[in-house]
Order: sequence, then structure tokens, then C-alpha cells
Amino acid sequence: MTAAVLSIGTELTRGELVNTNAAWLGEELTKLGFDVVEHATVDDRLERIVTLIRRFAETNRVVVVTGGLGPTSDDLTTMAAAAAAGVELRRDEGVVEGIRQKFQAFGRVMPESNAKQGDFPEGAQVLPNSVGTAPGFALSLGEARFFFVPGVPREMKHIFHESILPAIAALAEPRTHQVHIRTFGMTESGVAQTLAGLEEKHDGLTLGYRARFPEIEVKVHVRADSAPEAERRSESIADEVRALLGDAVFGGRSDSFAEAVGRALCDKGKTLAVAESCTGGRVGEMLTRVSGASNYLLLDAVVYANSAKEAVLGVGQEILRAHGAVSAETAAAMAEGALRVAGADIAVSITGIAGPNGGTEDKPVGTIWFGLARRGERTITKHRKLPWGRDRVQILASYIALELVRRSALGRDLDLGER
Repeated sequence: MTAAVLSIGTELTRGELVNTNAAWLGEELTKLGFDVVEHATVDDRLERIVTLIRRFAETNRVVVVTGGLGPTSDDLTTMAAAAAAGVELRRDEGVVEGIRQKFQAFGRVMPESNAKQGDFPEGAQVLPNSVGTAPGFALSLGEARFFFVPGVPREMKHIFHESILPAIAALAEPRTHQVHIRTFGMTESGVAQTLAGLEEKHDGLTLGYRARFPEIEVKVHVRADSAPEAERRSESIADEVRALLGDAVFGGRSDSFAEAVGRALCDKGKTLAVAESCTGGRVGEMLTRVSGASNYLLLDAVVYANSAKEAVLGVGQEILRAHGAVSAETAAAMAEGALRVAGADIAVSITGIAGPNGGTEDKPVGTIWFGLARRGERTITKHRKLPWGRDRVQILASYIALELVRRSALGRDLDLGER
């Protein structure tokens, strides 16, 4: 049972807006059991919209079309749908009156241009929109059922849940299940290579990969004879994937990396202190985005200047003079100072050159030192050279620091390698 998503809008084709609607709809349709075979985006040109609607009608059972239902001259979707179906437009005065009342509720007079939002192709079913002015509509073209909705994400999602989902649930074939596995520390090609051969080994298995720097998400999608069987098999194969990827796996679909770190600290009853220089508080921001971070995060010291490293963490002037702020010795002293000041169980530090300026021949941009101090144990340091721009250097350095914390809390190997 195939489905497709068609997005309409010149602002999308020009890159002025990111098309989040298509991604959301694709995922929702897949969860229902549809085989989503195509996403297309077209500009606000009537003839091109008509061509795509007709083509999609020939190859899909369900098509969701977003955008182009507004009151302006470039909102041509309704006209295109009527042309593709070979029918006339008919105005629903009840819909127009409902739009007029929405304007009145806000103390405004409805512009006459909004009346066109009450025009629908003959034979179409109106899909109410209680959170916006533009209603959607459903229309059959051959064997395909089309659902036209506004491009505003909030309105699109509302109509999907209220009107489209009930209409297509019975058409779907609920014989699939998908498990999401989130990883950090391996490249996309490295993950794919590690999992090579799994699809040939398991019938009905499709592996998908999504890179969201610096994470790689693996999607284990299984089609079987029934939904329970698909779920059972996908969960079993997901366990196999986790075993193959090992320490790189940190959670599932809804887990953030910071949540995984916090969970590890809570499970082991550990507290954390952080000392940041080149990341400027990014580690603390990631951690405190998670509710309950105060249960384990005791300190996040942002110490950019050497004077702050001395005053806040007690890093000795002799260390800074002899080795510089970006060094193993300073990273170790920062971590030890944070551990002492906060009275934590674990402390991690980051010091480096995020760029684009400040690099030298000995310490080029992207040079980062990490320190990890633990109560009653020897302090260790790690060195990485990160060959990206400032923002990515800061993001990746923050992840590496938190990965050291996660592994330390769980008692795992701290050798991260050059992944």
C-alpha cells in the first residue's frame, strides 16, 4: 500500500523554508504501515502542480499534499486539484462564513481575498481546520485518495490527526514496525560497514541511516505477515544491531545524548562537575536542558580567561606559563579543580582552540584537550584534533566530554579511538 507526499511552495523550492512537513508526514504514514515511496516539492506554478498531482494519482493509494491553500494569488493548490480532476470549483458559503466569524472573534474584518479559501473542487470533502482559517479537503482521483492540507505545520498536523488519520487507518497494512537506535562515536559509513550483511540475513528487513551531527541514527524497519510479528522481529534484530555497535549506542528514538549521560550518572549514584573553556557553556546547556539535571550536575564553570581558571578552579600560574591554556596539564588541573570545588564524584574539563582564529603551528585550530578527574582515581587526559569550523568543533568537543563522563559512570573503556 503506497503513499506519497507532495509539498507545494516556491519558498520551499528556493530554500527559504525548511520542509519539515514532509519529514513528519513520511514518518507518520510509515508508522501506519504505508510504504512511502516518494516525496516531491514543486513551486507555485499551476501547470507543474497539475502534472505532479496526475502523476501521483497513477502510482499511489494515498497522497498528502501540503501548502498553497492560503488567500493570496500564489496559492494555487485548490485550482490545480480541480484541473487535475477535470472538475469545476464550487464555493462553500458555510465555510466562508466560518472564516469570517474567526476574523470577527479577533475583532477584525475578513479580507475578501480569504473567501477563496471556501472554494473546493466539485465532489471534494471538506476537512475542518479549527486552528487556522484554511480548511483542507479530500478528493479521489482514480484509485488514489488525495488529502490537501495547509502548509502551516500546526494546522497540517491538526488536520492530519483529526481527519486524515481516521480516514486512512483502514487502508493501511499494519505489517511493519520500526526501531530507532541512536549512536555517537562512529561515522555513518563505519556504522553501515559494521552492519553489512544484516539485510541479506533477515527477510523483510530494511536498515536506514540518518546523520544528525555528531550522531548517527539507525532505523531497523521490518515488514512481516502481521504487526505483532513485525514488532517481535524488529526488536530482536535491534538487539543484534546494538550488540554489533557496542558502546556507540546510547539510546532510542526519544533519547537525547545528554539524557543518556544523566541516566548513567543517576543509575550509578554519581555527581558531576564541568569545567569549560573553548565550549563556552555548551556542555552545561546540553545537560540542563534535561529536567532533573540538578540531581547530578553540581557545577558548570565557564572559565575562558586564564585568570578565571586560576581564581575559580585553582589552576596554578606555573602550569599556565609552562604549558599554556591548551595542554594536557591545564586540562587535568581544570578537572581536578572542578572536582575539588564542587565535591563531585566525576569532573570533566575542555580546553582548546575552536577557531577560526588563535591557532599556531604547534596548536592549530581544532586542537582540544579533555581532562577527566574522579574521586580516588588518577586523572586522565585526552587529546583530539577536530578538523571543522568553530560551531562543529564546539558541538563535537561537548559530545566527547560527555561521552567520557558516560563511560566513566558506567565503568566502560575510556579509549574513544579516532572515530
